[in-house]
Amino acid sequence: MEMEKIARWAFVAVVVIAIVMGLVVGYMANVATAHFSDSNVTNASAYVTLILVILGIVVGFISVTAKEVTPFLVAAIALIVAGLSSVGYPNIWYFFLNYGTLNLLYYWATEILTYIVAFVAPAVVIIALRSLLAMEKAK
Repeated sequence: MEMEKIARWAFVAVVVIAIVMGLVVGYMANVATAHFSDSNVTNASAYVTLILVILGIVVGFISVTAKEVTPFLVAAIALIVAGLSSVGYPNIWYFFLNYGTLNLLYYWATEILTYIVAFVAPAVVIIALRSLLAMEKAK
């Protein structure tokens, strides 16, 4: 029971990290021409993505129990679909948020969703494979 609490808090902490870093890197991207170079933004984004992918792998191995697999996978699919809406240019966020003062919101939305997907996607792959292996063993 104690390990489950730790795993839940770790999951919440990583999502908070993804949101905070999405705000930071989104701000950097928004003011890239004035204060940061594009390479600084790209490097920061790459490091954050790498860390979140590694944490997603860890969460995939230790966090989700057998009874939580289906709800986790459904929620993860919803997050990944939402995150994929921020991939590519022009995207849906660009049309709604990339005007004047809303430009910062555009960068925040795309970075936060990108980081959440970077965290959730490896966990989904590992959990789905574990689930398939468990179903195969049951046969």
